[in-house]
Amino acid sequence: MDYSIIFVCLMGMGTVFFGLICLIVLTTLLGRICGRSQKAALPAVEAPAPAPAVNQQELIAAISAAIAEELGTDITGIRILSVKKL
Repeated sequence: MDYSIIFVCLMGMGTVFFGLICLIVLTTLLGRICGRSQKAALPAVEAPAPAPAVNQQELIAAISAAIAEELGTDITGIRILSVKKL
C-alpha cells in the first residue's frame, strides 16, 4: 500500500496536535486537583512583624564600608547621595 506524501504529513501533524491537546488537558486537570489539595493544606498566614527601625547613618556607613572594601579604596573617597529601599 503506497501512501501519498500529503497524507503522511497530515497524519503526522494530526498526531502531534492530538498529543499536545492531550498534554494540555492532563496538565490542566492535574493542576486543578493539586491546587485544591494545597489550598486546603496551607495554614493561615499571620501578618509579619514590623521591621525594627534602622539608624540611617549606620546604614550608610555599612554600605560605604562594603563598597570601599569591594573597590579596594579608602572609605573617604566614597560619597553616597541617596539610598532607596527596594
